[in-house]
Amino acid sequence: MMEKINPRVDIAFKKIFGIEENKDLLISLINSIVGEGDQVVDVTLLNPYNQKNFKKDKLSILDIKAKGSNGKRFNIEIQIADEADYDKRALYYWARLYTEQLKSSEDYSTLEKVIGIHILNFTSIPEVQNYHNIFQVTEKETGLLYFKDLELHTIELKKFTDAVGKEFGGMVSKIQSSLDMWSAFLTRKDLLNVSKLPQILDKPELKKAIEVLNIMNFTPEEREAYEDHLKWLRIEANSLKKAEERGAEKGRQKEKLEIAQALLKQGLPVNQISLATGLSVEEVELL
Repeated sequence: MMEKINPRVDIAFKKIFGIEENKDLLISLINSIVGEGDQVVDVTLLNPYNQKNFKKDKLSILDIKAKGSNGKRFNIEIQIADEADYDKRALYYWARLYTEQLKSSEDYSTLEKVIGIHILNFTSIPEVQNYHNIFQVTEKETGLLYFKDLELHTIELKKFTDAVGKEFGGMVSKIQSSLDMWSAFLTRKDLLNVSKLPQILDKPELKKAIEVLNIMNFTPEEREAYEDHLKWLRIEANSLKKAEERGAEKGRQKEKLEIAQALLKQGLPVNQISLATGLSVEEVELL
């Protein structure tokens, strides 16, 4: 039996949200992220999914470009791996979509706002806890929003899963918004049964997305590229797990050393401290 397709792999993501038949899913995703003034009722796909348009390397870009009925442009991308200078690349793709609007005979006044939406399979901004962050250009002292055409959103899926936990009941109890719903679909689709969705998740667009994923078929070329991209997602997840394990081990070692130091101050023999803490005699003597 073929393994279920992972919607966080960029090829699958674009095949769900980047085709004409599923524009309602893309509209729902966009509206779950952008502010009230940028909501869309319809979109035009500027680069609809085409299997001939992607490369088979691990870092090929499968973004979704769309133009809202209000004229605003959107660039949506799911990023598999944490790579160097990702922030610069996000700005570059925003700038390219912004400048692509202007034809040689047109005036600058025809330029519309461009919103970049970057869904990340890793933690990119450890300084803040929110998994959804919005970046704009504002005046440093007053906070005045003057350059209104630039807006970038980051959705850090690892922060979402860390917050809601791994159990289905716990996850459901913490879902409060449409963005939470889509984040649950992208990260915990294995827990979602279209016929048994709790009320907070019982939405037509989520049901359709689950069904689209369940019946999704790949050509041999698409399957090969998908497997290559999935491999990198798994390598990243394994690397993260090992890093967390190393961090936990360092924490345990630090705790042992602190206990040993306290026991030394109380005058206990080195051998007894070694037995009590699990440290070697040599490690205790070094203290």
